[in-house]
Amino acid sequence: MKILIDARWIFEEISGIGHYTREIIANLVALDQRNEYDIWFASENIRKRTENETGLAKAGNFKSRVVPYGVFSMAGQFHASAVMASAKPDIYHSTNYMIPFPAFMTGMVPSTKCVVTIHDVIPLIFPDHAPKSRKNKLFFLFKWLLRKSGRIADRIITVSNASRRDIINHLNIAAADAAKVKAVYNGVSTHFKPPQAKTPKAAGAPRSLLYVGRCDPYKNIIVAIKAFGKARAMSKFPLTLVIAGSPDPRYPEANVLADQLGLTPHIIWTGYVPNEDLLKLYQESDLLIHPSKYEGFGLQVVEAMASGLPVLCSNGGALPEVVGNAGITLDPSNEDGYAAKIVEILSDPARTAEMTKMGLLQSAGFTWRGAARETLKIYESLVV
Repeated sequence: MKILIDARWIFEEISGIGHYTREIIANLVALDQRNEYDIWFASENIRKRTENETGLAKAGNFKSRVVPYGVFSMAGQFHASAVMASAKPDIYHSTNYMIPFPAFMTGMVPSTKCVVTIHDVIPLIFPDHAPKSRKNKLFFLFKWLLRKSGRIADRIITVSNASRRDIINHLNIAAADAAKVKAVYNGVSTHFKPPQAKTPKAAGAPRSLLYVGRCDPYKNIIVAIKAFGKARAMSKFPLTLVIAGSPDPRYPEANVLADQLGLTPHIIWTGYVPNEDLLKLYQESDLLIHPSKYEGFGLQVVEAMASGLPVLCSNGGALPEVVGNAGITLDPSNEDGYAAKIVEILSDPARTAEMTKMGLLQSAGFTWRGAARETLKIYESLVV
């Protein structure tokens, strides 16, 4: 079987989808020595970096190439379709919703089965999720592309049961076709692990609250900052908030709010954090706060649990499904509730120790090897 994986979703700065793509490739390299793979990258630099990170270059049944157009490029749509028609794969897998539409809509690849990973349909659930994004400005085109991709795909992979239900509903997948939507949980990298030893904090010792993610409005960082401010006023210990993620000048509201509330001296904005530094943040912090209105999975929540960090998050989307009984979930708008829980958890060493223990057990159920194995089963189910 010839499998083409469109990995042009791996960018210079690794995002959630890029991380997913890289991990699926790395684990397929380790799992599958039988099928042939053709992996597409957007640039030579990213191709070489990913080869080194995944073992791709040493796998005899894997080859890679540069398809030098972005996934959203009109010229790239036709170029990628022509490359695919020449390669004649049995399976084409895009790790996000965009596919080479001409190839599938004009019959250029009649024997190729199409697999797409649709991580979530947040823009359809919350049309104002990121009001200044290009996706929002071109909402009707995005909606058409997403639904067209869902109709063309022979299989849709998504990353949770909550996301699966929403995809079937919002992409208008007919009941007869619902079985083509498969939930395959994301994994957590083995890089994320608890520190060898973590001394319990004394009653009045400083505590560190951690937020990991973007500043898009649906991520609800505003509630995190308001809850942090209220928790500082309630607590008997100094409290710092660390916000880890690339700054986004389109959404300055969080910085403005921090200034208005007098919290700027107590907030650390790290900017983009690579995995090796992110592990240190997880290990050195005392609690993760993630009040997002919706997550198709919530990778930072699993990474935190795997790193021994207790989790306080929202009940939006897949988050309750992912944290199970290991974390505490609240309504995303309940800033008073978040503030109270921050103080309650961080004031109780026995509580944090129990949450750490349960988080490690819960996160152990999410592995990239398992995700890759289930993905391979989906490929094989399409080729008899």
